Amino acid sequence: MRWRLLAELALSDRQVRELTALAGQPQNLVSYHLGKLRAGGLVVMRRSSADRRDAYYSIDLPRCRELLAGAGAALHPGLRLVPPPPGPVGVRASVLFLCTGNSARSQIAEALTRARSGRRVQACSAGSHPKPLHPNAVRVMREAGLDLGRQQSKHLSVFAADTFDHVITLCDKVREVCPEFPGHPGYVHWSIADPAASGKSDDQTYPLFRQLVAELETRIGYLLAGLATRPGPGTS
Repeated sequence: MRWRLLAELALSDRQVRELTALAGQPQNLVSYHLGKLRAGGLVVMRRSSADRRDAYYSIDLPRCRELLAGAGAALHPGLRLVPPPPGPVGVRASVLFLCTGNSARSQIAEALTRARSGRRVQACSAGSHPKPLHPNAVRVMREAGLDLGRQQSKHLSVFAADTFDHVITLCDKVREVCPEFPGHPGYVHWSIADPAASGKSDDQTYPLFRQLVAELETRIGYLLAGLATRPGPGTS
């Protein structure tokens, strides 16, 4: 049961009721096992920014990797996990990142995906209620060696007729209004808090933008690792 829950959360952040439906088990049983996974540090929970009464669960993939590597090494030296060789994604893919304002989270995700994939992944971003690019987003990405200065916020309707391999919502609010895109892409949700939501000054919220970049670096790294396993043209 716990393995099934981890497998579902490896694909997308989920609410309890979604996990209950996917697992086909009573909610109290699902909640019990989620509690055990949280206690083990494999799963984290945060309140939805769209409805504070609900919550999203997500898997801590670096923690899972650490524990799997430790278990393998303890059992037999031949079971040590070997990290994949560094390098860009071997196949071309397209990803659309969505959040409410398209002013920070989705813009940063777009830029990181392009850069970390060696531009093999076509990354775009948009928002349900676009607003100007946040200055902290530009500042924090400049530290990462990427320039967002020329990026423009866009409404998600701009891409309504475009086909993507994956559509990833980074905001609980936009997930509820995300339209259907052509080609039935893989829909994934990353429940990530808005670093500017507190209304504090830019200097006060800047550490949250750094945390945002760190989380997106991790998530995008695993996203690209998954894309790298897809067969390329001419393979079977």
